[in-house]
Amino acid sequence: MAEPILSTRGLTRDFGPFRAVDEVSLSIRPGSITGLIGPNGAGKSTVFNLLTGVLKPTAGQVALNGQDVTGLLPDKLFALGLGRTFQIPRPFARMSVLENVMTAPLGQIGEGILGPFLHRARVREEEARIRARALEVLDFVTLAPLADHPAGNISGGQMKLLELARVLMGDPAVILLDEPAAGVNPTLTNILIEKIEELNRQGKTFLIIEHDMDFVMQHCDPVIALAEGRAVFEGTAEEAQANPVLLDAYLGVMADG
Repeated sequence: MAEPILSTRGLTRDFGPFRAVDEVSLSIRPGSITGLIGPNGAGKSTVFNLLTGVLKPTAGQVALNGQDVTGLLPDKLFALGLGRTFQIPRPFARMSVLENVMTAPLGQIGEGILGPFLHRARVREEEARIRARALEVLDFVTLAPLADHPAGNISGGQMKLLELARVLMGDPAVILLDEPAAGVNPTLTNILIEKIEELNRQGKTFLIIEHDMDFVMQHCDPVIALAEGRAVFEGTAEEAQANPVLLDAYLGVMADG
């Protein structure tokens, strides 16, 4: 068995007296598309926020490629190869789709106070490289025709693809997707699935929160289930479908609303 590319040990998060995540230990194998399921309030988004540095754990550890990254900020984790999207995309609405993607790379020379004045040639060269890469990524996610459109004017599904494009600018090894199919029409959902699977074939590892059980069962292996802040199941999609506890307590809840 390969060493996990992303793992947690005893991951815990308290909000006052409420324990949202309760000693969760996960091992995400490299090259997998892992589905993270569970009813509303199970702790899925909190786990994502702990993994990506949005929240700091009350206890426990997070490791990326065997390195302890517990409590590192999101930009540090992004630089180490961990990227994520959010359930509700928040692009820079007045900026173009292309400009949104070009803002993603960290540590750009032009972002410094003196960079544009002392290193004009380097800034121009870097911007040209980033622009070329951004156009490649937009072409990959099928948004190239919208490159010059204001990001606030594209559809919700296109915003999900734009979020993926921004993440890809960092070339992460691990990509966390928070409900990528939520509110997306079937055509764009199929495009998104195609891109996830193509990236997975290229070696990218995915951890996906998703309430669409058809999506999870057809495209995720393994499947991990959370309930009341605890990991209560890990196995294949087929095992999840046959597990009476999941069918009664989790999958049924999601199917009903």
